[in-house]
Amino acid sequence: MTKQSIFGRIAQLTRANINALLDQAEDPQKMLDQMVRDFTESIREAESAVAQTIGNLRLLEQDHAEDVAAAADWERKALAASTKADQLRAGGNAADADKFDALAKVALGRQIDSEKEARDAEPTIASQTEVVDKLKAGLTSMRSKLDQLDAKRNELVARSKTAEAQSRVADAIKSIDVLDPTSEIGRFEDKIRREEAKVLGQQELAASSLDAQFESLDDLDQQTEVEARLAALKLGALDK
Repeated sequence: MTKQSIFGRIAQLTRANINALLDQAEDPQKMLDQMVRDFTESIREAESAVAQTIGNLRLLEQDHAEDVAAAADWERKALAASTKADQLRAGGNAADADKFDALAKVALGRQIDSEKEARDAEPTIASQTEVVDKLKAGLTSMRSKLDQLDAKRNELVARSKTAEAQSRVADAIKSIDVLDPTSEIGRFEDKIRREEAKVLGQQELAASSLDAQFESLDDLDQQTEVEARLAALKLGALDK
């Protein structure tokens, strides 16, 4: 599995117009939660694929190591057979020497085959090693992105709740502006002031009436004195 196919789903998700999705969502928090779940699931799938790729690489490395070991073993056997052939030939046993030389040739052929298999596997191992390194780095980056997404989700949810609370406060303030209780108090105060003014008027009116009564009493006293003096004048005239 290639790096591109493993991360294809993640790339598609990161290229999506997240803002548009959030704008269309009735509940942005649920949308963000779903994004976190999708991203987490994609990472889990990528981890499984990467693990399989790493496993395949390790099998290739094991096969290569076995081929290298086999080549070395066949080389050792070829040397042993050739040495034995030389010993037999030196002892005058040419027939058996030829047999051991033939065995040495077979061993050398097996050595060449093992070396070729090991050599042919090396470019594949090198390329797969590079892919695995990139996949590991990609997974690390994906996990970091998931942490960022999760943190962003928490931040946006908190901001959404704050905005909602501020909206409720604004609506409450707006309703207070429409039905301002201070205006009701003002009207009540005006009513009390009118009542106080009425009482003051009544008191002033009562005071005016009382002054008039006292003035009438003063007039009555003066008339009484006039009458008394008139009576005294008449008595004095009679005495004369």
